[in-house]
Amino acid sequence: MPLACIGALNRILMMKRNESFRQNFCLVIVSSVLIILGLGANGIPGRLPLLPLLTVLAAFIFLVALIKTEFALIILIFSMLLSPEFDIGGIPGRAVVLRLDDIFLIVIFFGWLAKMAVYKELGLLKTNPLNKPILAYIGICIFSTLLGALRGDVKIQQGVLYLLKYIEYFLLFFMVVNNLRDIKQAKRFLYFMLFVAAIVSLYAFTQIGTGVRVSAPFEGEGGEANTLAGYLLLMMGIVIGLALYPSSRKQQFILLLLLGLMGVPFLFTLSRGAWFGFIIMFISFMIINKKSRLYLFFVLVIFILFSSRIIPHQARERVRATFVGSKTYSILGRNFTFDESSSARIESWREAIEKWKDHPLIGQGIPAGIIIDNQYARILREVGIIGFFIFSWLIAMIFKAAWQVYKSRYDDDFVCGFSLGYICALVGLLTQAFTAETFIIVRIMEPFWFLTAIIVILPQRCLSLKETS
Repeated sequence: MPLACIGALNRILMMKRNESFRQNFCLVIVSSVLIILGLGANGIPGRLPLLPLLTVLAAFIFLVALIKTEFALIILIFSMLLSPEFDIGGIPGRAVVLRLDDIFLIVIFFGWLAKMAVYKELGLLKTNPLNKPILAYIGICIFSTLLGALRGDVKIQQGVLYLLKYIEYFLLFFMVVNNLRDIKQAKRFLYFMLFVAAIVSLYAFTQIGTGVRVSAPFEGEGGEANTLAGYLLLMMGIVIGLALYPSSRKQQFILLLLLGLMGVPFLFTLSRGAWFGFIIMFISFMIINKKSRLYLFFVLVIFILFSSRIIPHQARERVRATFVGSKTYSILGRNFTFDESSSARIESWREAIEKWKDHPLIGQGIPAGIIIDNQYARILREVGIIGFFIFSWLIAMIFKAAWQVYKSRYDDDFVCGFSLGYICALVGLLTQAFTAETFIIVRIMEPFWFLTAIIVILPQRCLSLKETS
């Protein structure tokens, strides 16, 4: 029976070779998955009937991944931001939440492994500049956590769960790298990601005026505004880059419309760290892209002149309240007063640094045990100086790969715009990471590593395209 199903699905996928059929079939799959996600999110009595539904869905996605991995990756693109969460119990002191994209990613990964077992020429790891730093970072995370568990600093159950989550991002990266064939496919992936960003932004619009900070779909009670802010920061960077290198005026208009659609809920996230990240990101565009520097400067001046009308009252009050509080800190010889939220962040950073001093070389292990709201302090506490240097090496190699793509150009507007947007978006995320644990947040990191896989493999695909043309 399973073999018959595989054969039938294979005939469906291969019966037409034209691009339109494949895209239409892909849309049907994605639409079906979204309907199932909606049913699951709206609640099925007792949640019990959801288990067989998920089993059937997982089996179907496994078959798709086995036969046509690209379709499975597109399903994953939708599930990154549009999949609900399920409470599956807990471990002492912390609840365990399972998301559908966690299931999909693991299922697709095993489908990909099964495909490699059949087609051995596919290989497990394609050569790219990030393989060594990624494997080194995974290694230090595992070593530090195991040592922390032996010391009693880390509970092994929590450590394993967090390690799996960290490694999950890199599995996604490796899968995309191995399955990206050409620039057309890269564009297809990116257009689906932009479509999801539009859906998420429209959902966030419905929360404006409700008295709560806007958040992404299925974020649970209270939502996570900083998560949505980081995700929108990433996607807005990509959109700005593409808009600076449009293939047509029509495409540029659509991209600017999408930028506006994302920009409004971005302001209503009230995430000051992400706002500051956007400012640094925008300045990066002005520094790197000389061709559009004057245009971007003009946009910046107009925004500043009309900021009182463009920026909503809630956002202005959020900025003003930052320096209105009861706690004062001395920074570089000057005293600054911060509000309760900012003060709590500073205190958590201090605690993280104090804990790091106990094990400065390899840290105390994963997880850190508390919310630190600073990615760099968290890395120091979890994996020490060694882990921090490996993380820095990884980020440096990402920048180098993206910069080489941007400077090489490859006579392709898409490649130029995408690489420029990616570089500046990464600058923005690294800035936000001073006030959030950006690089371990699932709904930011899954799209980020998907885009990173595209950027590091583009040179090979561009060169192969030139050779065949």
